[in-house]
Amino acid sequence: MEKIRKSSLLKITCYILIPIIFALIGISIFHLYFLNEFSEVGNEENYIQTEQFANSYFQAIMDEVLQCERVKNGNLTTTNFYKIDDENGKWYYYTNKNENYYNGMSTYIDFIIINKKSGTMYTNIKSQNYNKEIENIKNQNLYWKFEDKKIDTNIEKLNHENIKYNSQYIYLNFNEEESYNRNFTLDDYKIYTYCNENQINQFDSLGINKQIYQFMIKHKNSPIYVLVISLVLLIIVGIYLIWSIGYNNGAEQISLNRIDNISYEIIFFICITGISICIYTAETANTWYDYIMFITMIISYFICYAFCAILGVTTIKRIKARTFIKSFIIYKISKWIIDKIKKYNEVISNKAIGKRRAFWIYWGFVFISTILVTTYATGIGLLLLIAFWIWTYYKIREYQNKEQMIEKALQNIYEGKTDIHLDDNEMKGTLKHMAIYVNDIAGGFSNAIEQSLKSERLKTELITNVSHDIKTPLTSIINYVDLLKKEQIEDIQIKEYIDVLDKKSQRLKKLIEDLVEASKVSSGNVKLNIEKINIKELINQTVGEFKDKFEQKKLSIEMKVPKEDVIIDADSRYMYRVIENLFSNITKYAVEKSRVYIDIEQDRNEIIISFKNISKDKLNISSDELMQRFVRGDKSRYTEGSGLGLSIAQSLTSLQKGKLDIIIDGDLFKVQMTWER
Repeated sequence: MEKIRKSSLLKITCYILIPIIFALIGISIFHLYFLNEFSEVGNEENYIQTEQFANSYFQAIMDEVLQCERVKNGNLTTTNFYKIDDENGKWYYYTNKNENYYNGMSTYIDFIIINKKSGTMYTNIKSQNYNKEIENIKNQNLYWKFEDKKIDTNIEKLNHENIKYNSQYIYLNFNEEESYNRNFTLDDYKIYTYCNENQINQFDSLGINKQIYQFMIKHKNSPIYVLVISLVLLIIVGIYLIWSIGYNNGAEQISLNRIDNISYEIIFFICITGISICIYTAETANTWYDYIMFITMIISYFICYAFCAILGVTTIKRIKARTFIKSFIIYKISKWIIDKIKKYNEVISNKAIGKRRAFWIYWGFVFISTILVTTYATGIGLLLLIAFWIWTYYKIREYQNKEQMIEKALQNIYEGKTDIHLDDNEMKGTLKHMAIYVNDIAGGFSNAIEQSLKSERLKTELITNVSHDIKTPLTSIINYVDLLKKEQIEDIQIKEYIDVLDKKSQRLKKLIEDLVEASKVSSGNVKLNIEKINIKELINQTVGEFKDKFEQKKLSIEMKVPKEDVIIDADSRYMYRVIENLFSNITKYAVEKSRVYIDIEQDRNEIIISFKNISKDKLNISSDELMQRFVRGDKSRYTEGSGLGLSIAQSLTSLQKGKLDIIIDGDLFKVQMTWER
């Protein structure tokens, strides 16, 4: 079933069959209508006695009368008549019947038309005796005469009783009121005509109409069968196309093309316009030559079908894909408007109370101002408008003053002032809520700061007390180790144990000292003696003290310092401790047999001191992590140290209004200290 549904060949076949089926249905309906109109005849040999023949015959006669009237008015160039002088000296107008005039009717209709007022004769009969020709007309099988308001004919459908209802006859009737104020009537002429059946050609209009009539009568039972079969086939094709349209090979869902994505109104307008043009062209073609009319109508029919097919297919696809309503421009516009309204409502609903109030206040201001502006012509309206504007300005200023109070309070909190309190009873709405929040924040900050200070104080006291408690037994251990070292102990292993105890006890002592110092520095419990010191001299002094350790590690010091003294404001004792910690860090972690670079730079604004060395361990740690307490670059922790050196150095530098940064670039370890001048 899916193969049948997605078969392109089957769909194309159905598209081709549809116009053919509709053509068969149209022909069948016309055939039935024709049989209904001529059901009283029932014999294909009596076409001459049909109303169709009578109408065509009378139409040809009336057209010749109109041509005669044009010649009388001097419009000879618009007719097929030629002016001729007969042997009696009278003028008459002759037309060549071989010139296929008026659908070929003049080729088998002979006529003599005489204008009673002028005596001018119009004819397509070339004769020497026209009076005799007029007498002979009544002897013909098919003739029609009009003379002195009387009709004489042997064509039943053209007798007076039947023709008085003919619209053309009424139009040219001798009754002036019914002739719609024409400048002539039918009574102005004598008309003698007859139909020469021997001259009827099967390819002229009468011959074609006769053949069609005979075919219709002969096959009068065929249209019923054709109509039923065509309708059944149309239903089958229609059901199949409705079921299969939109499903193509390789696609599981409805396939939409570019036409299906165009707005439906545009497609509908294009198709309806194209169909209207085709219908108009087909109607206009009725006045053209037969073969041109036939070709034009066929082309118009298929173009019209193409537009109908495009409109029908895209409609079915859109309905199946559930995009029919969505493809309308009016739907898109409506949806856009609805979405905007919903979004607008959501924005208004989601806004805080203050924003909603500001929104309604603004539009209220606009509305009231508009009302008052419309009444500005009256003195009272103008005064009310001015008063309203003054009142609005006062309210805005009052709101701004209270807003500035809140802003000032927030600024004080940002600067560290916590003794803030706003009188929320003086404020309303959002500002009242903001004042309450500010008071709560100020109180919370105050409590947090108090708790933080208390916690820091307890922590410092704890560290100090614990360190003090540890120092007492540690001092005893160190003293006893010193005594043991002075004893003459011959056992080598015991000497090694004593050396280990000595090293570890000294390390523990250093750790406790660093811990206490770090605690004091972090809590700010350090008394500084800020003075101007020569940092260049202090660094040189420290390098000299670490000379043995640098030589032990085979580290060469490369210094790049100015010739003049470099003065900074700092505490010499704590500044020495910072440099000592940095050098100690270098001796522990620098690669042996490498260089250590010490640079001092100064300009008008700042002094920069940098220490650079190559780390022997892979620095897979960030500079921020190295600054944390108890963190060391060697994760194995096999080197001596507490992990507090850099943290203490940074804290001490910060207390002295300096800045210490660590920069890691691969294995390059750089410490940079900055002081403002």
